[in-house]
Amino acid sequence: MFDLHRLRLLRELKHRGTLAAVAAALSYAPSSVSQQLSQLEAEVGVPLLEPVGRRVRLTEQAEILVAHTEAVLERLERAEADIAASLTDLTGTLRIASFQTAALTLVPTALGLLRDRHPHLRVHVTHREPEKALPALQARDFDLVLAEEYPGNPNPRPAELEQEDLLEDSLHLALPQPAESPDTDGRMAALRSLADHPWVMEPEGTAARHWAMTLCRNAGFEPDVRFETTDLLLHLRLVERRHAAAFLPGLVWSGRPPTVTLRQLPRGQRTRRVFTVVRRGRSRHPAVLACRDALLRAVTLSSHQA
Repeated sequence: MFDLHRLRLLRELKHRGTLAAVAAALSYAPSSVSQQLSQLEAEVGVPLLEPVGRRVRLTEQAEILVAHTEAVLERLERAEADIAASLTDLTGTLRIASFQTAALTLVPTALGLLRDRHPHLRVHVTHREPEKALPALQARDFDLVLAEEYPGNPNPRPAELEQEDLLEDSLHLALPQPAESPDTDGRMAALRSLADHPWVMEPEGTAARHWAMTLCRNAGFEPDVRFETTDLLLHLRLVERRHAAAFLPGLVWSGRPPTVTLRQLPRGQRTRRVFTVVRRGRSRHPAVLACRDALLRAVTLSSHQA
């Protein structure tokens, strides 16, 4: 029978990419990881890794082993969930990753609800954008991820992950100066009027940046992006000080009145989807169920404050 610990190391290598990354994540020496994988190769009787430059990649047989390892680990997570469900008190640690606006608006309320109902549950929250948080969820660095999806930019949906919708968050064009006239000239016209103005957007490679660039190009111009940051509060501040135009989601204001002039976006581009993601084997764990319930209640409370 193959050694499960070594199989997990092989799985970690698939998700993290390098022996050094596996060693750092698990607090091992790289030589120890390499030795354990060599022993696994001896157990299996076929090569599991092949060199590619200075790195290694998994062979076809290694990929088969990883697929079976995923199934075993999912079943073990279900067993852990069943054990937790059999207990009267919810304990342990729940590791959450969240993008910024959800972390600022929904997570604090949800934490309060969890603390009141499950005082012995330890919740650890990390600010992490979905592009990095979702792979980390697959690597078992987190138990639940708060993620976002922009119009026309669907996220990959790996079979081992399960999504659950949380809310539709409105998206707006934020003007860098007070509007002199009502919004009567059409959505694209308002957007085109900012073609020569500086913009603030999220960094290259993010779903939000791809969506924003596509929206501007569909309006017929290439935006002058002078400011790049994932901090949407900085986006807001730059618009308030008239340094840049931006696309801002409703969660930025957390139920408070907007502090800048907003224009509606073209039809089909007016909301982003906010949702939670967990590994399939962990979806029925009481801590995950409690957290998802608390987040839904936080959305309800936020909407009542708006």
